[in-house]
Amino acid sequence: MVSNQPGFLFATGIENSIPTIDGGRVRMDEMDKCGHYRQWRRDFDLVQEIGIRFLRYGPPLHTTLLGAGRHDWSFADTVFPDLRRRGLVPIVDLCHFGLPDFLGDFQNPDFPAIFADYARAFAQRYPWVQLYTPVNEMSICALFSALYGWWNEQLRSDRAFVTALKHVVKANLLAMRAILEVRADALFVQSESTEYFHARSPAAIGPAETRNARRFLSLDLNYGRRVDSTMYEYLMDNGMTRDEYHFFLNNNLKHHCIMGNDYYQTNEHHVSADGSTMASGEIFGYAVITHQYYNRYRLPVMHTETNLCQGPCGDEAVKWLRKEWANVLRVRNNGVPLVGFTWYSLTDQVDWDTGLRENNGHVNALGLADLDRRLRPVGQAYRDLIRDWTEVLPTQSVCLQVPLALDDDYPGFDFAAPAMHPAEQAQAATGAPRNTE
Repeated sequence: MVSNQPGFLFATGIENSIPTIDGGRVRMDEMDKCGHYRQWRRDFDLVQEIGIRFLRYGPPLHTTLLGAGRHDWSFADTVFPDLRRRGLVPIVDLCHFGLPDFLGDFQNPDFPAIFADYARAFAQRYPWVQLYTPVNEMSICALFSALYGWWNEQLRSDRAFVTALKHVVKANLLAMRAILEVRADALFVQSESTEYFHARSPAAIGPAETRNARRFLSLDLNYGRRVDSTMYEYLMDNGMTRDEYHFFLNNNLKHHCIMGNDYYQTNEHHVSADGSTMASGEIFGYAVITHQYYNRYRLPVMHTETNLCQGPCGDEAVKWLRKEWANVLRVRNNGVPLVGFTWYSLTDQVDWDTGLRENNGHVNALGLADLDRRLRPVGQAYRDLIRDWTEVLPTQSVCLQVPLALDDDYPGFDFAAPAMHPAEQAQAATGAPRNTE
């Protein structure tokens, strides 16, 4: 049967980034740094204690995918059955900022096909899983690895960035297709950073416009949307072929997708006339920028990441939670089919104060709980928010329930019938116009 759970997806996540630094010699494994391998049972207990039903979570790719067609499922076989027993719904995050050593980095053209085979194998092994984020934050992954020189290949060129981006998005598309071959009602949440670039002066308008066009590239390619003319020239000038571009246009799976929007205070930037950027802090905010992305893609939306350090006063994160939640309600009340909210992550993180560029062991107080698994004030506030809003949201005028099949005996949706795909059904529930692009 279909579960009668509320339609709104309150979520958190287990931070599972695994980029390499120092020329590939150091693996920044956040599940290790944050103690999840040792305390996974307590972590799952915490999720339940807070009242969260949905968990962004995935097995460590670098120790699960051992080679082409070779897998070690020992950790996944331990944790995923326990999630299922508890009634927790995973949004499975299969690739989070890094690759196994045998694949090297995101310049490797073998990555997409091998990753798709891995995604298919995962779906076959855990056929009860319906929700996936095959590749997390595709744009950030390519930018930090190949344009900023921070992670993995640690390159700094437009050509390296375009190469990484086309491999990452192709891997995501091929993985979605492979998973759909196993589970036809799978839904995909594209967790992607939502950015905006503000010109500091009239002379900076051009560089800001270029960056504001580039911020959409990963989702344009993923959703089969024709890119802007300046970005088309940029892609062609930096190594993408016409055939590769048309691959993305011809592999549109957007009607199986929910657009996940990640928003932090660091997502907005000032741009100078020379093209350099600096953090601007929150200017537009989540609601304004989410409307920009929704108007471009017309898909159901989920707020898939946010956080803020607890800070010296102890209530900074709580105030940010309330601000983001107010933005979520504003977006929904404006008619956007927004289906969920996520505080990321469950526990504090380690070394994100340097963007995982340095292996310092610095604890960042960003979680719902600290690394001793004690709830922070924001964890208590999120627990109360979920309790207060869970029964209210489905009765509001902007009402949306994602069609989830949470029982493995449920036969799913009949795709042979002339019905809409699951994400289209969700969008139609709000009365939003159907996108036939």
